[in-house]
Amino acid sequence: MKVIGSIAAMQRQSAKWAHSNKTVGFVPTMGALHEGHLSLVRRARKDCGIVVVSIYVNPTQFGPKEDFSRYPRPRREDLVLCRKAGVDFVFAPNNLYLPDHSTYVEEGAVSQRRDGTSRPGHFRGVATVVLKLFNLVRPTRAYFGQKDAQQVDVIQRMVRDLDVPVKIVVGVTLRDADGLAMSSRNRYLSPEERAVGVKFARLLQEAIRRKMKQASWLQGQLKKVDGLRVDYVELAGNRLCAAIFVGKTRLIDNERLR
Repeated sequence: MKVIGSIAAMQRQSAKWAHSNKTVGFVPTMGALHEGHLSLVRRARKDCGIVVVSIYVNPTQFGPKEDFSRYPRPRREDLVLCRKAGVDFVFAPNNLYLPDHSTYVEEGAVSQRRDGTSRPGHFRGVATVVLKLFNLVRPTRAYFGQKDAQQVDVIQRMVRDLDVPVKIVVGVTLRDADGLAMSSRNRYLSPEERAVGVKFARLLQEAIRRKMKQASWLQGQLKKVDGLRVDYVELAGNRLCAAIFVGKTRLIDNERLR
């Protein structure tokens, strides 16, 4: 496994791939890898001749009061996991933005409401960094998790609208044994806070089992949980989506209505 740390080196490497017959599978991450990320890596490994993982905590998708400075960065642990999963290249730049960077990508439809309202500017940062990474890595396929459902929608729309030559592959949400959706931010939770997060996940599953086509039932149930603050609950297409705060930690989850 090779670790690439600079933009120029990544460009040189991807130019070589462009002249080969191998497909390039790409898993963009902010590090703090967990089984959800690794499941995407394994799928890319099955599908593609070359597997690339990026590790970059992107500052432009964090708001001024969000957790950029304390976001977990276990670099050594992440590299061990990548190596064991069969990753060929890890792109881990220190910075992707020039000091006077002034160009951004902004999607204007599916980025509205939900996280688009709760985290102004978030999806602009996501779309910008993902397009930059696509331009640098030049993947054939890129893999994202369904837990970040609105992010997936934004990226798919960006790829469609801007004619980006990459196939987006979406992996299912993976959950721990207690039902909590896997997330790098779960590391923030104390045992007591995790128990609250588990109640969130179980109530979402209960809403799906009850075939609740309105968000009001889930919102009402979540408001009864001590230690939990509701950010939003919304039905988006055929998905019931929600975000909550447990202490200072924000958790999101969604499930498809059956």
